[in-house]
Amino acid sequence: MPRTRRVLLSAVTAVTTVAATAAGITVAEADAQPLVAGPAAAAALAANQPSHDSTADHSWNSADVHAVTLTGSGASTTAPGVTVSGSTVTVTQAGTYRFSGTLTDGQIAVNSTGTGIVRLILNGVTVTNNTNAAVNVIAADEVMVVVADGTTNTLTDATTYTPVADDPNAALFSAADLTITGGGTLTVNGRFNDGIAGKDGLVIDSARITVTARDDGIRGQDYVIVNSGTLSVTATGDGIKSDNDEDATRGYVSLVAGTVGVTATGDGVTATTDVIKSGGTLSVKSGGGSTVQPPADGSAKGLKAGVLLILSDGQSTVDSSDDGVHSDAAIVVEGGTTTVATADDGVHAESTLDVRAGTVNVTKSYEGFEGLKVTFSGGSASAVASDDAVNAAEEGVPEMQVAPNAFIRVTGGTVVADGGTDGLDSNGTLQLTGGTVVVAGSGTRGGGEGGLDSNGALTITGGVVYSTGISASTSTLPASGQGWLRVTFAANQPAGTIVHLATTSGTQIAAYRSTKAFRQVVFSSTQITRGTSYDVYTGGSVSGTAVGGNMYTGGTLSGTRVSTVVAGR
Repeated sequence: MPRTRRVLLSAVTAVTTVAATAAGITVAEADAQPLVAGPAAAAALAANQPSHDSTADHSWNSADVHAVTLTGSGASTTAPGVTVSGSTVTVTQAGTYRFSGTLTDGQIAVNSTGTGIVRLILNGVTVTNNTNAAVNVIAADEVMVVVADGTTNTLTDATTYTPVADDPNAALFSAADLTITGGGTLTVNGRFNDGIAGKDGLVIDSARITVTARDDGIRGQDYVIVNSGTLSVTATGDGIKSDNDEDATRGYVSLVAGTVGVTATGDGVTATTDVIKSGGTLSVKSGGGSTVQPPADGSAKGLKAGVLLILSDGQSTVDSSDDGVHSDAAIVVEGGTTTVATADDGVHAESTLDVRAGTVNVTKSYEGFEGLKVTFSGGSASAVASDDAVNAAEEGVPEMQVAPNAFIRVTGGTVVADGGTDGLDSNGTLQLTGGTVVVAGSGTRGGGEGGLDSNGALTITGGVVYSTGISASTSTLPASGQGWLRVTFAANQPAGTIVHLATTSGTQIAAYRSTKAFRQVVFSSTQITRGTSYDVYTGGSVSGTAVGGNMYTGGTLSGTRVSTVVAGR
């Protein structure tokens, strides 16, 4: 069944609307209020199916715990809700059961048709199954796996399954809502298909969990929520995945806290709808990493969302062969620190890409930031790219035509763009109204390649802009708005050259140490007045206030004066 979703062309409007509705604000009022760090993630989670996990689930009476001892080829117990048939131990009713011991070729099963939660306490358990899943939840209202403090537990399934009616496909499999918690260690070896998989929701509240899987590492159909814990996932398929494609409120992944490490041949973290990272530490390596070209078929993205991807807080490191951070619709960065190295695009949204707060460093990419509508309104964003560092393009519109819906807007924050072809490249408009923008375009090609490049109009009405390249701007510099300087040297200047811009009375406005060869400089700030002359110096040393990208404002003038230019010419 095709899915519908609240976000298709503009995730930003939808998220803002959800937050506004909750606060009793009209949609019009909400659209006028910029979001700060945090609200986008909260609003997205509020719009999705709630977690099944509750505080009450984590409390039980120790007197009510039933002991089950695994004995290698079977089990011993006096629990009324447990049956033992050979090496299969089945829990048949709600309650709390503590397992210890070993099954050399067996299974812990849950087949509880009544209401209430089934808790499986793993208290030093090793279960291996040579024909099926190690733990198989056939039916239950809800199941909690408690990894007992101070214990080590291992679950290993078969390499080939003998078909059964409930059709499990993971070493730890659940047909019901599943929660994993506790202070112990759990190792899951998914030799047949997935490591941990559920047909409903999956919540990881704590525990130290190591998963290896022939296909997907951790998969919850309705959602995967990681509230805490330490996870290490190695998967031949996808690392962490939610894949419900029939309900717009499901199929999401939420990473709230904890430490998560993923190595996957496919996507690192992927969701049919939303990927929401609101805290914790995440490290992802997908498709072999940034030294491997992206696959011709399939997907090997670091973080991948079908609808909305939000980076709200915490630390994220992505090393991917395919896109590092990708959404089929929208991306919002509103906090945290994210570092991306990729053989493809660093941060790619098919629709809107908004950086509002936090830090995003794309250290290696083909294109750094790419979307239809790209907005930087706060935080710090930097990209090193072999093609365009920041690109706005519209599907179906030829590359050299003006794309009517595409734009790059910088209204705040700091943007540092180092492009192998263009620094900022918009197939539509390029609007610089605030913040700090430091751009290095191609150091080998001019003409159609440059620091600032747009098919539509370039406007500069605020902020600080410093662009270099063989061509610092291929766009026509604006005849109105904030003042600007254009400096063209007689010959290409080598990487490492220091350029000073100063008043004719000797007050330094800005200094810049180049990272690559250039021939032209464009500079704009509130200190530049159209029609006024300014001096250009090279050499000496940089000084002043570092604002990003090897650029400094203020400071002490040094070097040798090489030319005088008039602003606006």
